[in-house]
Amino acid sequence: MSIVYDAAARTLTLHTRESSYQMQIGPLGHLLHTYYGRRAEGDFRSLHLLKDVGFSPVPHELDGETRGWSLDTLPQELSGANSGDFRLTSLCAVTADGRRGGSLRYVRHEIRRGKYALRGLPAAFDPDGEAETLSVTLADEALGLEAELLYGVYESRDLITRAVRVTNRGSAPLRLEKAASCCLDLPFGDWDLLHFHGRHAMERQPERVAVMNGVQRIGSGRVSSGHQHNPFLILCDKHANEDAGDCLGLMLVYSGSFEMELEQDQMGSLRLTAGIKSEGFSWTLQPGESFDTPEALLCFRHDGLNALSRRYHRLIREALCRSRWSGAERPVLLNNWEATYFNFDHRKILSIAREAKELGVELFVLDDGWFGRRSDDRSSLGDWFVNREKLPGGLEPLIRDIHALGLRFGLWVEPEMVSENSELFRAHPDWALAVPGRLPALGRSQLALDLSRREVADWVFETLVGLLRRYPIDYIKWDINRSLTDLYSQALPADRQGELAHRCTLGLYGILERLTAEFPEVLFEGCAGGGGRFDAGMLAYFPQIWCSDDTDPIERLTIQRGTGYGYPLSAVGAHVSASPNHQTGRRTPLDTRAVVAMAGGFGYELDPGKLSEEEKERIRVQIARFRELSPLLREGDLYRLTELDEPRDFEAWQLVSADRGESLMSLVLTHPRANPRPLHLRLKGLDPAARYRVERLDLFDAFLPEKPEPLPEIYTGAALLYAGLTLPRMMGDYPSVQLVLKKAED
Repeated sequence: MSIVYDAAARTLTLHTRESSYQMQIGPLGHLLHTYYGRRAEGDFRSLHLLKDVGFSPVPHELDGETRGWSLDTLPQELSGANSGDFRLTSLCAVTADGRRGGSLRYVRHEIRRGKYALRGLPAAFDPDGEAETLSVTLADEALGLEAELLYGVYESRDLITRAVRVTNRGSAPLRLEKAASCCLDLPFGDWDLLHFHGRHAMERQPERVAVMNGVQRIGSGRVSSGHQHNPFLILCDKHANEDAGDCLGLMLVYSGSFEMELEQDQMGSLRLTAGIKSEGFSWTLQPGESFDTPEALLCFRHDGLNALSRRYHRLIREALCRSRWSGAERPVLLNNWEATYFNFDHRKILSIAREAKELGVELFVLDDGWFGRRSDDRSSLGDWFVNREKLPGGLEPLIRDIHALGLRFGLWVEPEMVSENSELFRAHPDWALAVPGRLPALGRSQLALDLSRREVADWVFETLVGLLRRYPIDYIKWDINRSLTDLYSQALPADRQGELAHRCTLGLYGILERLTAEFPEVLFEGCAGGGGRFDAGMLAYFPQIWCSDDTDPIERLTIQRGTGYGYPLSAVGAHVSASPNHQTGRRTPLDTRAVVAMAGGFGYELDPGKLSEEEKERIRVQIARFRELSPLLREGDLYRLTELDEPRDFEAWQLVSADRGESLMSLVLTHPRANPRPLHLRLKGLDPAARYRVERLDLFDAFLPEKPEPLPEIYTGAALLYAGLTLPRMMGDYPSVQLVLKKAED
C-alpha cells in the first residue's frame, strides 16, 4: 500500500516512488502537516518544535499546559478561519446567524483502492488500477461544518492529488466565503517561485523570483484561467536547476477564476494555498448539501525541473485527458485564418484546400466567418447557421468537395459567446451576462452567455450536437475571445450571485462532458484568444489547445518553453505561418518555423498558393519528417537543454523515447554573432552504455561560409551525455538544426 496509517503515532503517510507526504492527527484533533519531500520512512513529528511565539494564541484546552502549541505557528493540512491562525485561510464559512470560522478537528479517515471522483468537475482518473485514495474527515461542530480532505496517490507516476468536499451537517443554511483546494505548509527551506505570467499573444512567460516575507498572489478573476497567469506554479530551492535540486509543483485542474497564494510568515514557514478565487465568491449550502473544490495536482522531485515536468506530462496524457486522441496520432492540419481572415468564399477555400492536399496536409479547418452574417467580429455569434453570402450552397457541398480531395474537415466555433447584433441576442437578451441598469462592457464586440443557466447550457449543447450530427465534421476548434465582466445572472437570487462565476465554469464542464462523450471520434482543440485558457481542466476534455495567437516562431520559443514546464508537447497547438509574421513582422526561415511547430501539434496557417515551388517542396519534406517522428514528438520525454536564466544565443530541447532507443534534438539560433563562441551542448536522457547512430543532421537555412566537417556517424551515449556535441557554425536569420539519434545495433 502507498498509504500507511500508524495508529500509535497517529500519522498518515503517502508514498510515491520518489516522495513521501505525512500528516499527524494532533492532540486536539487538528490535522497537522509533518513532511513533504524526498521519499523517506519515519515519524516526522519531531521536526516541529513547540515554541511560545508572542501573540500566537493557544487553544483553550491547552492553556497552562503548553503555550508553544499554536495554530498560528504549526503546519496544517487545511487552515480554518477565525480560530487563532492569522496566516492564509483555506476554508471559511458563515452561519445564518453570522458566526464565521472554520476550526476543524479530526473525525475519521478511510483508505481505499482506486481514485476518488469529483461532482461536476474534471479530475485525474485511474487508468491502470494503481491509484489509492485517502479520505480524512474534519469537522467544526459549532458551525455544523464538515470538510472531507481527499488525497489521491499515484505511486509510480509520482503525483499526489488533493481536493476538499465541504458538507453542511447543521440544520440551517451555511455560506462558504472561501474553499481552497489545498493548503500546504512548508516550515523549512529557502524557496524560489517559478510562475508563468503574460498577456494575449505572450502567454506563460516563465519568471523565477525569490519568495518574500509576506504574501504573494497569482490568479485570475476573468472566469477563465486567463492569458495573464496560469494555474500552475513551482517552488524550487535556490540552487535547483533543470537537472538537480528540490522542486515542488502545484497545478489546478480548473478553468475558471482562481488564486494561488504564498505566505512566508514570521517564523520563516511558507504556506501555499490554491483554489477558486475567493474575492466575489460565495456558495450557500442548505442542510445536507456538499460542495466539491477543484482538484490540485502535487508533485515533488529532488532531481530538478525537467524531471518534475515529465511527471506532469505523463499524468495529463495518461490519467487526465479522457479523449481517445490523447495518445493517438493526429492529422497534420491547415487552418485558413491567417490565409483569408473573414474574406473567403467556397471557391477560395477549396483552392487553398486543394493546394494543402498536394503538400501532404490531412485536415482542413474552416475558421471564423462561416456563419450568420459574419463578415467581421461585430456580429452573428450565436447564429450558428451557414453564411449564405459566402457559402451559397451551405456547408454540405464544401465539406463534400474537401472530403473528395481526401482531406478531413474541421470547423471553428465560439459557442460560449453572443453578439448583440445577432438573432440569438434579440430573442434572448437575458441569456447574456449583464448588470441590470447599466450597459455591459464589450470584448471584441461580444457578450458572454450565462452558462450557469441550465437552459442556456442545454441550448449550447444542442446547437453543437446539431452541427455534428448534420455535417461530417472531424475536428472542432472551440474558441472564446473575451474575459467575462458584468457578472450578474437573471436566474440567480440576490444572495447567490457570488456563485455565478463558478457555476458558469461548471456549466462549461457539463457541456464538454456530454459533448465529448457523444462524439468521441471528433478531435477537439481548445482556444481562448490563443492560450488564454490553457489549463488542466480543459485538457481533461480536449487533447490539445491552441498555445498562442502569436505564431512568430522566435516568440513561440519562450511561450512554448513556459507551457512545457507543466503541460505536454502533445497538448500544444502549433502552426507554421507566413513570413513576414502577421503579429510581429519578423522574417524567419520556413524550416525554422517547422522545427518550432513540431514541438507541438503540427499544422499550417498560411495560403499555400502564395508559396514558391521550392517552399512547397520543403513543406512536403517537413510533413514527411513529422509523420516519421510523430510517436516521439507525441510521447517522448522532454528535456530542456538550456537553463532558464542563463545568457545564451539559442534555445534547445530534446525528446527521448521511453526505452531511450531514439531521440530528437532541436535547436534554434536566436542571436547570430560575428565572432561567436562554439555552439556546444550536452544531450540528456540517453543510455550511457549504448551506441547511437546519427540518422540525420540538418542545418536548416543556415548560410555557412564553408561546408562543415561531417559529424561522426556513431557516438556512445556517455560521450553525448558527458562530453556533448559542438555543432558547426550557423549563420543568417534564425537558423535551426534537428538531430535524430537511434541506438545502433551491435
